[in-house]
Amino acid sequence: MKSHVIVGRGAAASKTALLLAEDGERVRMISRTGGGPDHPLVEKVAADVTDTDRLTELTEGADTLFSTAAPPYHAWPEQFPALAGSLLTAVQRTGVAYVMLGNLYAYGPVDGPITPDFPLTATGRKGLVRARIWEEAAASGVKVTEVRAAQFYGAGAFSVFSLMVQRQVVEGRLVLVPQELDVPHSYSAIGDTARTLVAASRHEQAYGRAWHVPTSTLSVRELAGRLAALSGAPEPRMEEMTERDLTLLAFTEPFWAELHEVLTKPGHPFVIDYSETEKILGVSATPVDDVLREVL
Repeated sequence: MKSHVIVGRGAAASKTALLLAEDGERVRMISRTGGGPDHPLVEKVAADVTDTDRLTELTEGADTLFSTAAPPYHAWPEQFPALAGSLLTAVQRTGVAYVMLGNLYAYGPVDGPITPDFPLTATGRKGLVRARIWEEAAASGVKVTEVRAAQFYGAGAFSVFSLMVQRQVVEGRLVLVPQELDVPHSYSAIGDTARTLVAASRHEQAYGRAWHVPTSTLSVRELAGRLAALSGAPEPRMEEMTERDLTLLAFTEPFWAELHEVLTKPGHPFVIDYSETEKILGVSATPVDDVLREVL
């Protein structure tokens, strides 16, 4: 029986664990709190994964290590290198296959459609740290792949859409969102993210390069409208937050200051190409309305 270690306990980690367990494979989930889904084949362990010796001990004998964890959003530059370094060292010590969950920040503000072989040209601090983590892993000689997701949506997602749009739309309240309302944007469903992680882990051709999670591309106004229609809510009332809004909010919570870096160029769609994922790994995007029904 195959066995796997998943670092993290969020929606993508939990869904990945269930997909593996439902296929009869053992999963050990590691997080600070020891959280995760309930399943006979899922073991939940509370541990600090920056303790490399402990992480190595927990990874020994596994077939694959999935990394889905991240530090607090505003602390990536300070805390991500230590987390990633511990994970990579544990992989080197144990010889397991390494599947990383990444995002699109490392590309920087480029024109799409973005393919996985686009150069990593980010200049912002979060994009730079994401690029460094992948480049160090890719150059280390371990068996590694990275699955890059766009903005999450779906049941359990933690993103701008889930935090700032979903509940407000369903409750008929004004939506304030820090992105252009009518410019196309790619979104990755949590379920599709998990299915891509599992597919990449099982495909020998997946290693040594990055892959894009399948996405649905539509504006945030369109996505909010679809959610409203499915929930029976009124047509969403939406306004775009300004740079000044974010600057003022940053005095109350450091999260808001971090959004400046990831805002797309005005008027430019942020679209990714996932055709290779569909063709080679066999994962396609779930229809938008199906994903939103799970949210509701």
